[in-house]
Amino acid sequence: MNQKLIIGITQGDTNGIGYEVIIKSLLDNRMIEIFTPVIYGSSKFIAYYKKMIEGAESFAVHVVNTASDVHPKRINLVQCVPDHFIVEPGKRSQEGAKAALSALQTAVQDLKTNKIQALVTAPFSKQTVHEGGFAFPGHTEFLANSFNVPHYIMLLCSNVMRIGVATGHIPIAGIKTQLTEDLIIQKIKQLNNTLQFDFQITKPKIAVLGLNPHAGDGGVLGNEEQQIIIPAIAKATQQGILAFGPYAADGFFGSMAFSAFDAILAMYHDQGLVPFKTISFHNGYNFTAGLPIIRTSPDHGTAYDLAGADKASPESMIAALYAANDLYKSRIQYKELKKNVLKTTLPEGAQAG
Repeated sequence: MNQKLIIGITQGDTNGIGYEVIIKSLLDNRMIEIFTPVIYGSSKFIAYYKKMIEGAESFAVHVVNTASDVHPKRINLVQCVPDHFIVEPGKRSQEGAKAALSALQTAVQDLKTNKIQALVTAPFSKQTVHEGGFAFPGHTEFLANSFNVPHYIMLLCSNVMRIGVATGHIPIAGIKTQLTEDLIIQKIKQLNNTLQFDFQITKPKIAVLGLNPHAGDGGVLGNEEQQIIIPAIAKATQQGILAFGPYAADGFFGSMAFSAFDAILAMYHDQGLVPFKTISFHNGYNFTAGLPIIRTSPDHGTAYDLAGADKASPESMIAALYAANDLYKSRIQYKELKKNVLKTTLPEGAQAG
């Protein structure tokens, strides 16, 4: 596939570092040679933030009312945020949250109508959007609902590791009630599928972490490993998936054992994201696996404390942009490969469905 993709980029919270990392990423002219970027936000905010970024004086966008009108050789901007909204770097505000949701909703509609082929989301404040009535824990759950996907997995990726989580944006107190054998089997399958489908790894090796300290230490420190996790791994293995564990998280990461696996399934959010961000904070990205569309994001939050100070690093946003482009093309290549394999194995005269 040689045609350039059109990749949507949502602004995130107006008062966070979203605009800064977007502008800094797209200052590299090589970006628009690889794909056509479409920012969802406000030209007013672009003008405001570029004045704060060294070397961004010449940054310009092609403003359009709809992604149908994008220029393939320009940085485009779909004007979808009211002009009367104000910018207050570093401050949580309902206007900043409303702008983030307006950008997200417009971009998702364009994804559904194929005006854009992939989506990269800058961060918003979960607290602030919830206060404004947003009914989902975060981007991941909103997108899954938008595309009617019941099973998905949040996957943090870098050139060092990939980590998915069995339970995502839920309180620690809720983990034990949500964590079931069926859920773990489903997440292992989802992880295996995306490694084959999106990353083109033929027989991926998956490490599964335990829930308790020392993976329960034979039941002394908890019995979830014996009752839930080990049976789930066994059933996944019976289905031909190369799943191993459960591993005690501290020793697993401390000994660099993760380097022997294509991906890791953590039991809860911080168990996976703390080691990931410790090792890959600046060059990692988040990928929502299991959706019919490609969505990535940088692996950081709004970072209000850095907003407007020209201190925010664009590396994670750059990684997310490149990944969106690569993952989309990888998915297309996989589909074409499967189609060609099917054609060669069908009986003479039969047609692929």
